[in-house]
Amino acid sequence: MSILKVARLGHPIIRSKSESVNADEIPSAACQQFIQDMIHTMHEYDGVGLAAPQVHIAKQIAVIEVQQNPRYPEMPHVPLTVLINPKIISHSKKIEEAWEGCLSIPDMRGIVPRYEEVVCEAYDLEGKKIKIEAKGFFARIIQHELDHLIGHVYVDQMTDLKSLSYLEEFARFAH
Repeated sequence: MSILKVARLGHPIIRSKSESVNADEIPSAACQQFIQDMIHTMHEYDGVGLAAPQVHIAKQIAVIEVQQNPRYPEMPHVPLTVLINPKIISHSKKIEEAWEGCLSIPDMRGIVPRYEEVVCEAYDLEGKKIKIEAKGFFARIIQHELDHLIGHVYVDQMTDLKSLSYLEEFARFAH
């Protein structure tokens, strides 16, 4: 497994729209290795999600997992989830605001409004169609990662940039 280089905000790949993955490409050794490298990279940088454009590949692939994450220690466990060609097919009307960070915007956090619940359809690691009903932090991560697949980042979703903070200041003052 390899640790991939994470693209930061300003690199054109972060603002590009990703291409869908052909279903017959999913079981290929190259695709499977890339997904494993994404998972390894997410773990290496203590991320809870990672989208392919963040590692310089404009494909519709995202990985998510939350397990005793030092960046989000209070958040509930989310099992390893691989989303290929994901689409949100429905969402709640209720929106909640919460802090978000991003591996492509290191050392910063901001308050972002997101739907409290989403239903997402995608292909999984094995190329099977799946439907995920997510709420709370899991729903937030799905929305965050899907934004990356269309060239958006969390700051684009913020309604008030006054909460945008460096992580060090966030740790001291944002409670």
